[in-house]
Amino acid sequence: MPRFDVTLAGELNLDLILYGLPAELPAERELLARHMMLTLGSSAAIVAHNLAALGCRVGFISRIGDDPLGQVAIDRLAAGGVDVSKVRRVAGESKTGLTLILQRELERNIFTYPGTIFDLTLADLDFDYLTDSRHFHLSSFYLQRGLRPQVPELFRRLKAEGLTISLDTNDDPGGKWEGGLMDVLQYVDVFLPNAREARRITGIEDLEKAAARLAEMVPLLVIKLGEQGAMALRGRERFQSDAAKVDFVDPVGAGDSFDAGFLAQYLQGADLQTCLASGNLAGAFSTTMAGGTEAFRDRECREKFWRERGY
Repeated sequence: MPRFDVTLAGELNLDLILYGLPAELPAERELLARHMMLTLGSSAAIVAHNLAALGCRVGFISRIGDDPLGQVAIDRLAAGGVDVSKVRRVAGESKTGLTLILQRELERNIFTYPGTIFDLTLADLDFDYLTDSRHFHLSSFYLQRGLRPQVPELFRRLKAEGLTISLDTNDDPGGKWEGGLMDVLQYVDVFLPNAREARRITGIEDLEKAAARLAEMVPLLVIKLGEQGAMALRGRERFQSDAAKVDFVDPVGAGDSFDAGFLAQYLQGADLQTCLASGNLAGAFSTTMAGGTEAFRDRECREKFWRERGY
C-alpha cells in the first residue's frame, strides 16, 4: 500500500485578494479597497489542500523562501492535512512567491511575484517520496521555469514506477503556450485545462475542434467550462456535467478546486460522470468563500454543502 494517494511538486505561496476596487486604476492615487483576504494560494497548493480535505492522503514537495510568508503558507498547508515534510525552506535572494489579486465584480487583475517558484528543479525532488503514491499531479506548467525543461524526464520516471499522472497547465504569463508541452502530454493520463487554455494551447478558436485535437494526445481530456460546468473526452466518448449553483464570492482557485474534486473520485475508480460532478461541486464550493481554500478549511460547512447535494 503506497503511503500517499497523490503526490504533487510545485509552487507554494499566498494570495492577497483585494475587493471593492474602482474600475479604473489611475497612477499616483491612493485607492481604497473595501475588503481583503490573505489566504493560501498557488494552484499546486490549492489542489493539494483540497484533495486532503476530500479525504485523500497527499504528499507535497516545494521550495519556499526563509521568510514569514513562507512560514504562513506551509503552516496553512500542513493544517489542511497535507504532508509537508519535503518542502524546502531556502535562504537567499529569492523569497516565497506572492500573488496579488484585484477582484472586481466582473473581472480581476492578477499579479504574481514568482520568487522561489522559478527556482524549483528536479534536484529539489525526492523521487522515492513522490513515487510512494498512486498518482502524481502537476499544476502551473508555465510557471515552473526551473522544473519545466525536466518535466518529460520526471514524468517518464514516474510512469516507469506505475503512477498515473494529471496535468493542469494554468495560464502562461508569457502568452506563448509553448515550452515543450506536446512532449510532456505523451506521459499524461488526465489533462485538465479550461476552455481558454485549450484554445491557446492548440491555437484553435473553435472549442470543439480544439478539444478534439487535444483528445487525440491524451487518454482523458477534461475541460473546465466555468458557469457551463465541464466536459470530458475519452477516445470517442464524450461526457458533460452542469455547474452547481451557489452564492458566489469570488472565482479564485475554482479551477484548482475542480481538479481536486475530480481527482478525488477518479482515484477511487468512479465513472467519469461522477468525477465531473464531483469536480463541479468542489469548484463551486470554493467560490462560496474568499480564495481557493477557505471554504474547504471549514469541515462542518463542507460536509453540509456536500450532504445537501446528495453526497
